[in-house]
Amino acid sequence: MRKLPPLSELRAFEAAARHMSFKNAAEELGVTSTAISHHIRLLEEYCGQALFRRRPRPLALTDAGTRLFSIVRSGLDSFALAIAAIREGAEERPLKVTATNAFAGLWLVPRVPDWTAAHPGCGLEIIGTDGVLDLWAGEADVAIRYARAAPSEMVVHELFRDRFYPICSPALLSKGPPIHRPADLLVYRLIHCIWPSWNPEAPTWHRWSIAARAADPEAPEIGEVGDVNFREELHAIQAVIEGQGISILSDVVVARELKAGVLVKVLDIAIPGFGFYLVHVPGHPRQAVIDAFLSWLRIAD
Repeated sequence: MRKLPPLSELRAFEAAARHMSFKNAAEELGVTSTAISHHIRLLEEYCGQALFRRRPRPLALTDAGTRLFSIVRSGLDSFALAIAAIREGAEERPLKVTATNAFAGLWLVPRVPDWTAAHPGCGLEIIGTDGVLDLWAGEADVAIRYARAAPSEMVVHELFRDRFYPICSPALLSKGPPIHRPADLLVYRLIHCIWPSWNPEAPTWHRWSIAARAADPEAPEIGEVGDVNFREELHAIQAVIEGQGISILSDVVVARELKAGVLVKVLDIAIPGFGFYLVHVPGHPRQAVIDAFLSWLRIAD
């Protein structure tokens, strides 16, 4: 194990030796001259001999001080260069963003050109996964988490909350009878997205049908599964886009498709979804980039 004095003592000595002035060293390091003198005295005690000749003036290095100054100055210069190189590499590295597959694929990826146009030179590395990556371990810089409540033990910013509507391709509706009330849905194939069984508030067809009865007491009860079922939300959305049936979908995730007319809401009855939260660890070294990304997310169309 290396036996070294505290870095504060070495920094104080190097600054004082470079300026040949305790006062100027104190101004550079933002401390008092007394603090510089104290640090150097401790370093001299550690070394077992004087490093400066304080009398007669002007201040001068002893032979031991001259030898030590050359080594310490070189070491601090090497530290500074290495840290600068690491910082420069970190600034050039793309910001790692993790989100669910559906949000990444349908919401985030189509808007990446808008980000790069607004922030040239600041790339994104998008990790689409329905698993939860470990931000503390550095698996991603930020995560867009989809949850009922804000995640804990992180810095959290709520972005938006979604609602789930019956949605389909307009081409599908053009081939069948119009839909005016929940019972009319049964003429069409209903596409189900299978949510985890431990989540009683999941936006399923069954929950939607219960809510629909408030608007239409004759609305049929729809089961948890149907003829077409997907465990991956992105696959269910793709099936709907291709006209295979109707599903209840997030108005946030498919906002772009709704705006473009690729998908349409077939009834104006919705159930609440969850919140989209931008999260990152406290004191992240790329806080400025994260703040810019957060601001962009909130205004992205």
